[in-house]
Amino acid sequence: MEPIPYTVLKIDGDYAILQRTDLPDSDTVLMARALLPEEITDGTKLVMENFCYTIVE
Repeated sequence: MEPIPYTVLKIDGDYAILQRTDLPDSDTVLMARALLPEEITDGTKLVMENFCYTIVE
């Protein structure tokens, strides 16, 4: 599976709102924070590969 880049737009309780950075006109994604790294904050860059999210430095 090809890596998909995301940016955390907002953290809302137990969920984070993500936006794909390679398709800026795409819809946002509401993702459970339990599936994301604990260190995320608003503006964190992530990459999803093989259904695993990691922080991009």
